[in-house]
Amino acid sequence: MKATAGSRILVALLLSMAWSSSALAQSLTSFTATYRGGSGSICGTTYSIIGREPLSSQSRYPVFIYTVGTTEGYDHASAMAAVEEMASRGYVAATVEYDNATFGTCSTLESRARCIFDSTRSTSAINTVCSRAKADCSKGVVVAGFSQGSIMAILAKNHDSRVQAAYGLGAGVAYSIYDLRSCVANGNRALPSDRLRVVNGENDAFMGSTELTVRSQIQEMTGLSCPLATSCFRSNNSGWYIVENSEASDGIADHCYMRQGSCVGLTLDQKWRAGTYGWSLRTNLNWLTQFTQP
Repeated sequence: MKATAGSRILVALLLSMAWSSSALAQSLTSFTATYRGGSGSICGTTYSIIGREPLSSQSRYPVFIYTVGTTEGYDHASAMAAVEEMASRGYVAATVEYDNATFGTCSTLESRARCIFDSTRSTSAINTVCSRAKADCSKGVVVAGFSQGSIMAILAKNHDSRVQAAYGLGAGVAYSIYDLRSCVANGNRALPSDRLRVVNGENDAFMGSTELTVRSQIQEMTGLSCPLATSCFRSNNSGWYIVENSEASDGIADHCYMRQGSCVGLTLDQKWRAGTYGWSLRTNLNWLTQFTQP
């Protein structure tokens, strides 16, 4: 399963080509909404949703939902970039605000994910987006998120079977003092590992700040082992990728590798935002599209 540099480039290019010219031509419109979310057993707080969707009213589309990291605004530049890209591919795409002021245990994070993705509750975020006139969640839902938001995405299928695949940025089985193995490790969640793609920086401080410790975590999460490799994929390109420091534009592939200037930076790394590398946004969003119907 070990990927060479050449094969990683080929995979990235093939995935990038999957974004068809018809998707590029999509005209988009924006929307806003609210839903009821929170932590614990009661999802009783009103939170906001921002989205983009194709302007055409001739079709109904699958859905994409993005969740940001701890303390990030739900309209962060990285979230809006993902939403814009997926809407351009023919999705009703949204980023959702949620109770992300703190991190937490599996119990806390599961309750937050349930409030976002509970298919049985009409006021959940997923049903609020799925109820839009242009949305057709029977065509599938795909999700993505960063850090705590990646855990929300990975847990999403626990609460809605329509969730088909997840792309996690900065996703691990343990963050500092929080051990999440019981809810996110391979085999401990509803989302099968062949529907998960994780991309982490080699210098991620929450996961030990070394390639070795980062690899150990994402191997536990995905169930896919490639000793000494920096990428490891199945035949459908699920799996994992470790961004090396030398690949990031600022030379630091940390927890916030998608930004210039570490986690305090406000500018997105253009190699992530618009590149065709195995760790780039477009490559990974293209991977998600194989799991929904057009």
